[in-house]
Amino acid sequence: MMLRKGGDSGETIDIPSVKGQRELMARTAAFHEHTERYDQWFVRHDGAYLSELLAVRRLLPQHGLGIEIGVGTGRFAAALGIPLGLDPCINMLRKARGRHLLAVGGIAEALPFVDEAFDYCLVVTTICFVDDARTMMYEARRVLKPNGRLVVGFVDRDSPLGQHYLARQLESVFYRDATFYSVADVEALLTDAGFRRLSWAQTLFRQNAQNTAIEETCPGHGRGSFVVVSSVRPS
Repeated sequence: MMLRKGGDSGETIDIPSVKGQRELMARTAAFHEHTERYDQWFVRHDGAYLSELLAVRRLLPQHGLGIEIGVGTGRFAAALGIPLGLDPCINMLRKARGRHLLAVGGIAEALPFVDEAFDYCLVVTTICFVDDARTMMYEARRVLKPNGRLVVGFVDRDSPLGQHYLARQLESVFYRDATFYSVADVEALLTDAGFRRLSWAQTLFRQNAQNTAIEETCPGHGRGSFVVVSSVRPS
């Protein structure tokens, strides 16, 4: 399959062959029913969104073919120049396609792509909503080329924002069925799946969730509520 790159060059890139797909994952009903509400969160909380976006960009590869797993409405992939996204929710896919992404249906635990297809994979908050995070990590490794990178962004369960979400989890349309992970949890999932050379970045240091200011990205973890980790699939 071919996909035209953005810009005026008219250049096209190869998209890996799609394998047979299966039924889409659970925990997507809220995203299907409230897609517009979800998408507007990025407008209402533009400071947090842009802070997260800049943190992801800090560790995301700048070259090669990438995919966002759990692309949602395409807010991250479109802004970061990632041409391809995958999501189980058809309404999310429609919004992502409206942002000029090639968005395909599928689940993180059974990626519908051939082995060693991508130079990098991005996962932003999706880890909270998959049925099996361990299997997602192994699937990401499978579709990555040797020395390919997996970049994961998530709200640290042990951070102030993570604890805020946990305390109000049953009140949230989107987080009611979510599973939150700590930095140690994510590190263990990555290393168990064979990823190495982990690099960390963090942002969202203010506890006021309504703050509209764009926050800095700092290396490491333990202070910021939104954490990004880049890891490498060994050759």
